[in-house]
Amino acid sequence: MQSPTPRILETKLNPPAFVATQVLRTAISEEIASAAVKLVLVRAPAGFGKTTAMAQIRERVEAQGIATAWLTLDRADNDVSRFLACLAEAVQRVGVEEPLANAPFDAVAALAAHDSPFTLFLDDFERVQEPAVLGLVREIIEHLPRRGQIVIGSRSLPDLGLGRLRARGQLMEIDTDRLRFSLEETSAFFSLRQAQATQALPADMLSQLYRKTEGWVAAIWLASMALERHGTTSGFVERFSGSDRAVADYLAEDVLAHQPQDIRDFLLRTSILRQLDASVCQALCPRVDCAAILERLAASNLFVTPVSGDGDAWRYHSLFADFLRAQLAREQPGELERLHLAAAGWYEAHDRPVPAIDHAIEGGDHPYALTLLDSYAAQFLEQGRMRMLARWFSAIPEHQLREHPFLQPISLWATCFTHGPWDAMRQLEQSGCLDSPIAEVRASAHTLVPLLLAMQDRHDEAYEAGRPSLARLPTGLAFADSVLLNAMSHILAVRGDQQEARRLLDVARREQGNSTFNRMYTESLAGLFDLHEGRLRQATARLRMAVDSTHAVSYNHSHGNAWAGVLYAGAVYETNQLVQAEHLLNVYLPLARDVGLPDHMILSHVMRSRLAFHAGDIDAAFQALTELEYLGHHRQLPRVVAGAKLERSRMLLLQGNGPASHDELLRADDPALWEREQRQRLPAHDLDYLALAKARWEITFGDARGALGVLDAELHAALASARNRRVLKLKVLRALALQRVGDVAAAVDEFGEVLQTASQEGFMRLILDEGPAVGMLVHRYAAAQHEGARSGSTNDPILADHLQRLLHAVGPAATGEAEASTGDNAMKEPLTRKEIRVLQLLAEGYSNNAMAEKLFVSDSTVRTHLRNINMKLDAKSRTQAVAIARRLGVIR
Repeated sequence: MQSPTPRILETKLNPPAFVATQVLRTAISEEIASAAVKLVLVRAPAGFGKTTAMAQIRERVEAQGIATAWLTLDRADNDVSRFLACLAEAVQRVGVEEPLANAPFDAVAALAAHDSPFTLFLDDFERVQEPAVLGLVREIIEHLPRRGQIVIGSRSLPDLGLGRLRARGQLMEIDTDRLRFSLEETSAFFSLRQAQATQALPADMLSQLYRKTEGWVAAIWLASMALERHGTTSGFVERFSGSDRAVADYLAEDVLAHQPQDIRDFLLRTSILRQLDASVCQALCPRVDCAAILERLAASNLFVTPVSGDGDAWRYHSLFADFLRAQLAREQPGELERLHLAAAGWYEAHDRPVPAIDHAIEGGDHPYALTLLDSYAAQFLEQGRMRMLARWFSAIPEHQLREHPFLQPISLWATCFTHGPWDAMRQLEQSGCLDSPIAEVRASAHTLVPLLLAMQDRHDEAYEAGRPSLARLPTGLAFADSVLLNAMSHILAVRGDQQEARRLLDVARREQGNSTFNRMYTESLAGLFDLHEGRLRQATARLRMAVDSTHAVSYNHSHGNAWAGVLYAGAVYETNQLVQAEHLLNVYLPLARDVGLPDHMILSHVMRSRLAFHAGDIDAAFQALTELEYLGHHRQLPRVVAGAKLERSRMLLLQGNGPASHDELLRADDPALWEREQRQRLPAHDLDYLALAKARWEITFGDARGALGVLDAELHAALASARNRRVLKLKVLRALALQRVGDVAAAVDEFGEVLQTASQEGFMRLILDEGPAVGMLVHRYAAAQHEGARSGSTNDPILADHLQRLLHAVGPAATGEAEASTGDNAMKEPLTRKEIRVLQLLAEGYSNNAMAEKLFVSDSTVRTHLRNINMKLDAKSRTQAVAIARRLGVIR
């Protein structure tokens, strides 16, 4: 999606200008201005004055010296990149410090870190449906600083986790009933409207009109204009009844009927535009002076709303615009196509192909849209703007698309990278492209086949299908050739031929030209290879470059490409930058889910589950895995299902639930699947696979000594194939097994070898994700290092810094279980039922805040329970309290 122009941004970043007939909603403004909540939701159907109320709230808040930012959303903001570009412009108006020249600006992180009071207004929020955008707004709300507030105006209930905010007392809701005019406000409105009128509205007629409109602002506004035409003696008020949409249509029609013909025609013809300015209006109404008409309409305050800060930009009230478009369709159905064509032509002439194509399609002029696409689609494809292309092609009939054969492969690419390989494969089989008489179309189609098969987790078939196409390179089709080279590189890497995979990547770099999409694809694969070989720093740099290749370091212009985003999130997560990893997932997990890449779905959902578990939100952690398992069943991907079960087993293990953890391992044990995993290098299973998971369980609950033999065999295989990241993970588990069997010195030595390598590359979560037991190892190794320093041993500063970061992450409580093993077998006094429940939640990993929500008590009450538990169990930490309680049989 193109970044909005300065003029469009100005209309989006300013509320409607104040007009003389506005009734002050003083009670609502003051209540919200004094509310200590994170989110204010102003929700009502069209025409209830949401935007006006929000604009007045903004004035009231600014009068208190609080900085504000305003953003009016539209359908185009469902594109993540555009939303973030607009948000970045908005939030810099609250005093957020601008980045240095050429540095990326992360608006979401900037808001979270802003320490001055501010209020962010998001209007017309119902127009946003994209899960990734909703996820970003949820993240903004969740990480809002203490003195930050968001006010959202919406016609519908947004999917923003309102239940939790409501339960925490962090949500204020202004609904339809609150927005309705009172009788006094209705009277004030008519007084303002009739300040220059010769005849006032009698009190009884005012009361009757109020009862019939039920305080609906739009109906009152339209009725006031009708009364100016009919007069108070015409019986108008007595004749009309009700307050539904039909009333608004009736009133609007009545008002429209009394306009001069030139005004009426102008209103109908320009109703197809989302933004009004004289030049584009002139293209639709060439016989009138559009600038003069807009000035007349603005001066009368009847139909258009001026935008602050721009004297020649307006928009229609949404309710009135809806009516105008419906009226135009009824009165002049044949005119719609011509108007959209004129708008498309104007935008094309002004080098704005995106709105030009939008108007051509909205007007049903698919041939013109296809002609525009012939000129611009390849450029958009090179840029990786797959979602936008897919939206356009889905609106064009297949038989018309067939008349433009060179667009068919582009449509297939767009479908592949937005709706996934299954839809794309069906489309490919029905398109006839594989047997096209045009060599270029046929070559592109055959290039796509191995990619689609690989995306469906059919790597062996993909390899066989791709070999003939690879032999035919180059075809002269730069984009298709580069995608094939990247796809075959990935397929070969999965099959274990790393040398040939890297050779193909080098060829892909030379052939990709100016394709930002293929640059992203190539660097993502190179980063993935580096990661598996243990070069985390180089992998992170490459993956950041891959994201940057689509100008998406701050997620601008991401265009829906999940390939790089999920992998980059994983690298960021590994370095323990959890907030940034969550931020990336909010953008890229929904996209990965839509496309259906098996490894990306597993990696992103498992990461989200671990982030939730770390934050103490156990319900959300399990929910992420349940969604992953459902996706696997729905798309018939057994590996995705098994991935969910493996992670659920790990989570249950960390909660101390050995039997349930073991049951999940049994459910994940698909021999054919794990035999394939053994001979292939599948990204999602580099660290998470059945043999490793079984060894982890044995270390914790079963035969730790027997697990050592399994780990030694796995280590030998990993070293032979240069899977150095896997080597590190296996050595961590080996150190835990040695610790469990009582060979502490050997465990510390083994763990030291891990840290020597991990510190050089920055690996953190690979260690920390093993839970409290590894915390004990960290502390034991730190103690050994301390003793070594006292005896004069050389201290590696990089290792020392890494060790300090690990110590900070595990916390002092990590030694609790060792202390617990020496405690008494009796409590000083019995635990209450509520304290036992707190212990159970504590054992499951819940934070204080999450426990408070579960138990419907305050945070301070939870802290009191924890103090009492520690006193009764003679425990010095949370982990120690859980260990003692388990040993005494208080909890499982």
